[in-house]
This record gives sequence, structure tokens and C-alpha cells, in this order.
Amino acid sequence: MKVLIIEDEYHSAQRAKSLLLEYDQNINVVDTVDSVEKATNWLVKHQEPDLLLVDIHLADGSSFDIFKKIPVKNPVIFTTAYDQYAIQAFKINSIDYLLKPLDFEDLSQALNKYHQLSYDRKSIDSLDIQRIIQSIETNQKKYKSRFLVKFGDTLQYKTLDEIAYFFADDKIVYLVCHDAKRYIIDYTLEQLEQLLQPDFFFRLNRKVITKIASIATVKAVYNGRLLVKLKPNFESEIYVSKERCSEFKTWLDQ
Repeated sequence: MKVLIIEDEYHSAQRAKSLLLEYDQNINVVDTVDSVEKATNWLVKHQEPDLLLVDIHLADGSSFDIFKKIPVKNPVIFTTAYDQYAIQAFKINSIDYLLKPLDFEDLSQALNKYHQLSYDRKSIDSLDIQRIIQSIETNQKKYKSRFLVKFGDTLQYKTLDEIAYFFADDKIVYLVCHDAKRYIIDYTLEQLEQLLQPDFFFRLNRKVITKIASIATVKAVYNGRLLVKLKPNFESEIYVSKERCSEFKTWLDQ
């Protein structure tokens, strides 16, 4: 059996490979790629492997983007630290959906299911739909209610009520409070999108995630974009692209 691993964390990729070989020494891990772009290029240039082991959250975006760009017919086992993706994952030939860190028992069950799939795919898929939906309904996503920050030598926490917005400057992400004080946090904006309650937080562009209460004004400008002013004032102008305007307006109006 040939397996392609799509994973952007080196140690997670190595663990996945080790567990695969522990399950069956004859498994051939044909390659390990760490981004949407590299995975897409690999699948275009090579014959599809028998199975894909795919981390949902990659360095350059969601692995779902791979399957939007190119057709992938072979089965997929998804892995992630976040459980809200399960139903979307299932729609893309998913055999199973495993939470990190991977353990041998869970991966073994998923691989056993892969082998069963070749004999009775319809019944396996039907069972998966019910199991995954029940899992999501039973284990609802818990969003963060506070963030740990460092102020000098002192550790503090900031609640959501204190937070105005988050922004990225190069590779550093800052939490900004209503009093305009900012703190460096150990999260990427992509991670924050999954950790923040979407009813109250929205990613305006590549640099900024704001809370609804921190929006001062929204103004339509040229090229179909929206100009957003935040409070406290952000250091540069913030635009919502034409492509995201409809989603942003829906979020404002819910």
C-alpha cells in the first residue's frame, strides 16, 4: 500500500510514518509534503497513492483547498487538533478523522477500515456519516475565553471582554486590548480563526481579526472593497476585499 503524508509539522509527520510502519512494514510512504501548494503539485505530477494521510491545517492554508483545486479519487484519513472540521472532512472521500496527537490504536482502526472499504464501500460510508455527525453533536467545539500574555516578567491573562482585535506584523501576532495596549501571543491568525467564536470575531484580511464590538465604521470604497475603522485606531487602513464583502456583511447582520 502506497501512502502520501501531507503534514506541516515535522515531528507529527515522522510519528505518522512510524505508526504506519508499525501497523505494516510493507507500507510504502511515497513522500511527505508540508503545504497546500506542494501537495497539489505532487498529486498533479505523480500517480495517486492508495491512501492519503492529511493534516487539515497546513502552513499555507486548509488542506481542503487541495481537493478544491484538483480531483482526488482515493481515500483520505484526516488528522487535526480541531474537531469542528469532521463533517467537511467526511465529504472528501474520508475514511476517518483522527485527532492529534495520533495514537496507534486509532490509526490502526482507520487503516482496518481502509481495507474493509475495498469490499463494502457503501455500507462503510453510511456508517461513517452517522458516526462523525454524532461525534460532532456530542463534542461541541469549545472556543477560547481568555489568552495568556506576558507583560515584562509577569504572566497575565486577557479575557475576551478586554480584547479589541488581533493583528499580524510579519510573523508576530499581537493581541490588542480596548485600552490600546498590545501583547505578543503564541498563535498564528490561522489558529486564532479556529479558536475564536465566529459569531463575535471575523478575519478582515491577511493581517487582522476583529471583534464585532471593535468596529467603529464601515465604508464602501472603490473596486467593491470595504474600508473598516477599528477602535482603538489601527495604525494603517484596513480593507475587506471584494470577494469577502458578502461574507462580512452577512456576519455583521446576523
